[in-house]
Amino acid sequence: MPLRSIALIVVTALLAVGCTAQVPGRPRAAKVVKKEASTETVQVRGTDNGPTDKLAATALTDIDEFWTKSFQATFGKPWKKLSGGYYSVDTQDATAKPPPCTQKASDVEGNAFYCPAADAIAWDRSSLLPVLQDRFGEAAVVVVLAHEIGHAVQNRMGITPEAERRDPEKYPTILTEAQADCFAGAFLRNVTDGKSARLDIGTDALDKALGALITFRDPVGTSPEDQQAHGSAFDRVAAFQDGYEQGTKFCGAMSVQNRTFTQRAFTTVADRANGGNLQFADMLKSVTPDLDGYFKTLATAAGKTWPTPRAEATQTEPNCSGDQGPVAYCPSDQSIKIDTKDELPLLHKELGDYATGTLIATRYALAELAVQGKPIEGASASAAALCLAGAYTGAVFQREGAFGLSPGDFDEAVTVLLKFDYAARDAKGEDAVDPGFARVARFREGVFEGPKKCGL
Repeated sequence: MPLRSIALIVVTALLAVGCTAQVPGRPRAAKVVKKEASTETVQVRGTDNGPTDKLAATALTDIDEFWTKSFQATFGKPWKKLSGGYYSVDTQDATAKPPPCTQKASDVEGNAFYCPAADAIAWDRSSLLPVLQDRFGEAAVVVVLAHEIGHAVQNRMGITPEAERRDPEKYPTILTEAQADCFAGAFLRNVTDGKSARLDIGTDALDKALGALITFRDPVGTSPEDQQAHGSAFDRVAAFQDGYEQGTKFCGAMSVQNRTFTQRAFTTVADRANGGNLQFADMLKSVTPDLDGYFKTLATAAGKTWPTPRAEATQTEPNCSGDQGPVAYCPSDQSIKIDTKDELPLLHKELGDYATGTLIATRYALAELAVQGKPIEGASASAAALCLAGAYTGAVFQREGAFGLSPGDFDEAVTVLLKFDYAARDAKGEDAVDPGFARVARFREGVFEGPKKCGL
């Protein structure tokens, strides 16, 4: 029977995420439960009544209360509680009973899903939720369960497996997954606004939780038409943010006509062979002249003279104008200094080539702001730089040519924006946009709305 799963993933894939760079000095996400609910309250079947299931029960109790209020306001009819309840599965126990929509308990390994046939949700309490909690904090567990309830919301809207089979063009899987992410974002906004009776999730915890959505992205190169497509990291975070910012009515109106997906399949053998990533030196040779051409066009259109900033390699972190990280815009000589020895090559290797591209793009964006007489210091400059980097990225995405975006590049951008604030530092290395959630939002504005959204 059909499942509405968060992902088909094994624990080793989750653990592999632990190799990526972390923000220096950032503390582990705080505890999010302020009032615990009972596993009996929400009928968790198969539970061991341990901490993991108590966290799940607390989250589900709050999510159910949220939809009891929101479903009526959004869709004009009362919310129906899940008739099939919830199933906690110990996938390491050979004698464990299988939940609905499965043949055996091990079918749930590394997974959480909604079963439309039984109107039930099941999760792996031994190999999924504890790993999520350890890697991304308790809020990640909340996000995953809110996503699955999002599929239950769809079922009550009439978006059923039967409806999808009848009209797959109207309800492609990538759209229904994005909508569930959107509903999860709407619920999390309710929590961060302090309206939850049991949960307290701050921005630090939310940033870490979004790392789980990135982990559950489709493999790079997956076609958006794939029947199992859940979306790229960029698309998943974008859908979550839309729900967080716009609410449940926006999510409910989501359709193939009003949704843009950046996910794309590999189109060349070479791109597939290198995973869509250029070597560090090749990326610098390609992206710096392309950025120069893009921002020269913007300056010329505004009647300004573009100075063509010199892109200069350094053997240490640039220090020409405050601590901007491994790439810096130097106002004194209008140059772009790039660390080619230490941190930037490391980030390139760990996160991908467009993590490098994104950081460099924000420094060219500061140069553009200077040319157009806009502030290059302060919070507004930081936000504008992120937006302009997004506008450049959106322009590259739309065009054909020698330098273009590869599958996975948007994911690399959103990952570096969530993990580091370098891209959001101003020309003095200060006033960075925070949290990462907000950095991605400013970048997305540029991607979808262009440079005018950035104040140019």
